[in-house]
Amino acid sequence: MSTQPLIRSKQTEKSINGISTQVVCTEFSNYIFIVLTQYGKIGSLVSITPDSRSGDISTAMFTTKVLLGKEEALTHVCAKNLATFVSQEAGNRPVLLGLALKDSSIEAIKAMKDVIKSCQVW
Repeated sequence: MSTQPLIRSKQTEKSINGISTQVVCTEFSNYIFIVLTQYGKIGSLVSITPDSRSGDISTAMFTTKVLLGKEEALTHVCAKNLATFVSQEAGNRPVLLGLALKDSSIEAIKAMKDVIKSCQVW
């Protein structure tokens, strides 16, 4: 009789634009926790939550809130681009994202989304 672990987690490392990028995805019962780092640190901690006030279900709205770290517009943009698909695929669960990036170019963000998908636990 095999037992499922209480907390499922996957991690990987990939070079994106020559920069070592580590990803750890962990599923908890009420949210998904993702650490995406190019510095080996958690960095800014951002909460991405689906907005329940949205009247049209086909166009999901998400709220981002920086819990720890620098409050910058780029942090919110990167967080939404990297984590909204995770929330949607996980049944609109909130996502907690640790973000420490050296390269936040559009190409790098697209590659990082693929790395996050490879660590899917939801």
